[in-house]
Amino acid sequence: MSTFDIKFGTDGWRGLLDSEVNSKSVATVAQAFADYLLSNIHHLISPRVVIGYDGRKNSDVFAKLFARVLSGNNIKVYLSNSVVPTPVVSYYIKENHLDAGVMITASHNPPEYSGIKFKGSYGGPFLSEVTNEVEKFLNQNLVQTDDHFQTLSLLDDYYRDLESRIDFRGIKKKKIQVLIDSMGGAGGKILENLLFANGIYSKTIFGEPDNQFYGRYPEPIAKNLRPLTEEIKTGDYSFGIATDGDADRVAFVLEDCEWLSAQETILILSEYLSGRDEYKGNIVKTSSVSDKLRRLENETTRIIDVQVGFKYICEEMIKGNATIGFEESGGFGIASHIPERDGILFALIMMELLADSPYRKLSEYVADFRKRFGLIHYDRIDLHYEKDDRISLLPELLESLPGSIGDFKIKSTSEYYTAKGVVNGIKFYLEGDPRWLLVRSSETEPLLRFYAEGENDQEVKEILDAGVKMLVK
Repeated sequence: MSTFDIKFGTDGWRGLLDSEVNSKSVATVAQAFADYLLSNIHHLISPRVVIGYDGRKNSDVFAKLFARVLSGNNIKVYLSNSVVPTPVVSYYIKENHLDAGVMITASHNPPEYSGIKFKGSYGGPFLSEVTNEVEKFLNQNLVQTDDHFQTLSLLDDYYRDLESRIDFRGIKKKKIQVLIDSMGGAGGKILENLLFANGIYSKTIFGEPDNQFYGRYPEPIAKNLRPLTEEIKTGDYSFGIATDGDADRVAFVLEDCEWLSAQETILILSEYLSGRDEYKGNIVKTSSVSDKLRRLENETTRIIDVQVGFKYICEEMIKGNATIGFEESGGFGIASHIPERDGILFALIMMELLADSPYRKLSEYVADFRKRFGLIHYDRIDLHYEKDDRISLLPELLESLPGSIGDFKIKSTSEYYTAKGVVNGIKFYLEGDPRWLLVRSSETEPLLRFYAEGENDQEVKEILDAGVKMLVK
């Protein structure tokens, strides 16, 4: 791959190992990152950066290379001495007042991918305009290297913060026990070790990092969690937990083997956290998350919609506009911890939620919750669209909006834009609550994405079908 072909996405840069992500391209990105920092951070001392990495092939090699390049540019570098989750890197930045961070990971992508995530001084993803600035520095200067960097453990500060937030005594007293599937990712046995230190039993499967993720994609969705649903039958577990490749996302499985959807998980966690004094405040969610969340609005809690991408949630958090945030892909964050996804923290919060309830099994809690809130009827379609006019479809639609989607009248719309000012998402609010359609165009892949919520599954299907027909002629 030519280094001129490197294009950053929503959370940094990802690509195929060897052909795209290799030592030459990583060094090029590292030099651009160094050039950006030196041009924009004006301390009397050198900028300070932490670097972590997941267990994918060559992640440790790329992390050390990145450290050597930054060090060669007189940037102070702290390199993790082991595989770590992304939220551990983000927390280390915030707690130690560093200028930035780097995580070598492709998150939940298949094992043939690698990538680099950029983190800001606030402990969350770089905002779009900052990532665009880093990209401008690609190939501007020759790569410089040096070996003067520090290697250390990043976990201690992170553990202390979790210890201060979670009621481990209550979890232990209630005898909440969980089965953990780390999916061969960076979560490893971190959660199990933390629980063990507090006298709480748990068991981890696929707890050793594996660069092939034991033959699965490291994305905690229903089709990838069969080992967890099979193993959970063998013990007296309260529920199951699965974290993705870099442990910033989490999913839950009930002890009766039912996968708990991200949409329902968000509603359950939001109700619990918004009732806690330390987390009172606004909730920010991506536009693809269920609008049933608006039932939680009151005089102290407002629901804020942003476009899809956790960096937009992060932006609201660092502005002080929201205390907690959720995206539909299983990424959840708490501003006072880090404005970043953290699968391990939210696994613990789910345990604490159950310990605070009358129940010991999550299925019992969910059954009670569904009596109060009803079921969520939601679906999504990803449509491959190879035609050259994909990027122009939504701007053209915005110029001549229809009056209805299928049989449902449009009440209002919200539009979402790229960093370059091009509309890439339109949400149609339809008559009836909650009833909506979101249409998005991917900036990096030949995909059109359609999301819908309605009063029943058939209605959701009708809305999605009408949305596809509206856009794809």
